[in-house]
Amino acid sequence: MRRSILLAGLALIAAPLAAQTPPPALPAPEIGAPKPFTVPASETYTLPNGMGVTLIAYGNAPKVTMVLQVYAGNLEEGRDPWLADLAGSMMKEGAGNRDSAALATAAAGMGGNLGVRVGYTGTSISMSGLSEFAPQAVALIGDVARHPTFPAGEFDRVKANSARSLTQSLAQPGMLADYALARATYGDHPYGRILPTPAQLNGYTLDQVKRFYAINFGAQRARLYVAGRFDPAQVKAAVQQAFGDWQKGPARLSLVPTAAAGPRVLLVDRPDAPQSTIRLDWASPLAGSDGDIPLRVANALLGGSFSSRITRNIREDKGYTYSPGSGIAQRPGDARWTFDADVTTAVTGASLKEVFHEIRTLQSTPPSAEEAGGMRSYNAGLFVLRSSDSASLIGQLATRDALGLPANWLDRYVPATMAVSDAQFSSAIRQSLPLDKFTLVVVGDLAKVKPQLGALPELKGVPVQTVTVP
Repeated sequence: MRRSILLAGLALIAAPLAAQTPPPALPAPEIGAPKPFTVPASETYTLPNGMGVTLIAYGNAPKVTMVLQVYAGNLEEGRDPWLADLAGSMMKEGAGNRDSAALATAAAGMGGNLGVRVGYTGTSISMSGLSEFAPQAVALIGDVARHPTFPAGEFDRVKANSARSLTQSLAQPGMLADYALARATYGDHPYGRILPTPAQLNGYTLDQVKRFYAINFGAQRARLYVAGRFDPAQVKAAVQQAFGDWQKGPARLSLVPTAAAGPRVLLVDRPDAPQSTIRLDWASPLAGSDGDIPLRVANALLGGSFSSRITRNIREDKGYTYSPGSGIAQRPGDARWTFDADVTTAVTGASLKEVFHEIRTLQSTPPSAEEAGGMRSYNAGLFVLRSSDSASLIGQLATRDALGLPANWLDRYVPATMAVSDAQFSSAIRQSLPLDKFTLVVVGDLAKVKPQLGALPELKGVPVQTVTVP
C-alpha cells in the first residue's frame, strides 16, 4: 500500500518535469581583456654598507613575507659544484646562539617557517609569519645570514644527505640529459658544472664551506624584500639593527658565459630503457631585450602551455608522451629555450619529427587571430596570477633585480604581452629557433634510438657525440 502511494506521488512530480521544455543554451561569455598589473607602492633604499631594502605594503591578512637575496651561489663555485649548496644547508644548522631545532622553533613561534635556497643567482633566506613578529623575523634572517655557526658535528650528516641526493640525481635520465646539455653548452663555466662527481662531493671539507661563505657573503651583495602588512618604522629599525654593521664584502660577481652554438646531437646510452628522454635546446633573447616577450608569448603557443601545439600533437593526438613542454630559462647574461619530453623508445624519432614539424609550421605561418589572442591573454593572465600573493610578488621583484631589468619592467609586462602581433609569433620562432643551430640530447636505448634519429632530415650531417656521465 505504502509503495503504491509513493510511486503515484513520484509520478505526479515527474510528469510536469518531463513535459517541460529545457531552456535554450546561453552563449558562452566572452573572455575579457586581462587586467593591467601595477606593482604596489613600495619603498626602496640602500644602507650605507651597500645592502638594498625594498618594502611593499601588500594584502589585507596580518601576515608578512621576507626574503634576503644574497648574490652568492652556484655561479661563485668555480670548479666546485654543490659547494654553495652545502654552505646553504649548513647555514640552517645553526646561527647566533640557536641550533637548527631552535631556529625552527623560533620561526614557528612567529607563525611561519624559515628557508634557505641556493641557485645560480645566489642564496635566498626566506621567512614568513604573522605581521606582529615582523621585527623579530628580520632579526632571525639577519642571524642566519650573518652569524652561521657551521657546527662541525652536523657536517658529515649534511654531506651524506647531499651524497644521497647526488646518487638519486645520477639515476634520473632527466638529470643525465641536463648534465650533458650543460657541459656541451657552457664547458668549464659554472653554468656547465651542475653536478660534482661522488668523489669530489665526498672530498669537500667544512673549512671549504666556511671559506666559501667568508669570501662570498656581504652586504654589498644582499637585498632584503619585505611584503605584506607591517609597521614600516619598526621594520626599518629592525633592518638597521640586524644589518647596519654588516661588512660591505665583495661586489657582485659578473661572469657571462660564452655558450657553444649548435648544431650537435648528444647521446647518453641507457640499454633497455623503455623511454627516451629528450632535450632540444637553442639560445634565446636575453631578458629585457626586444625579442624577449615575443618569444615568451610564442613559446606558450608552440610548447609552453597545456594547450600548446606540440602538446596537442604528441600527447593528445598521438599519445607518444604524457608531459611534453618547452620553456625559457633566463640568467644574467644568458637565456635558453628548451623543449623536453619523455617518450616511448619506439617513437623517439617520430616524436622529434612532429616537434620539428610544429616549429617549422609556426616559423612559416602566423597563427589565426583567435589562437594568437588566446595565447596573449593566457600569458598576461598567468603573469598576474604569479604576482598575486606576497611570496610570488617578491619572487617577481627578485628576478627582475637579479636580471638587471628596469624598475618598471613588471608594470610594462602585460601591455607589452598584449602588443605582440600575430606576425611576431612566427618571426620570434623563426629568429630564435633556427633549424641549423639546435642542440639535441637523447638519453635512451641507443641501439633502438640511433636508427630512428638517422632517418630525420633535420639531423643529416649534424655532428653526433656519445656522452658518458660520471
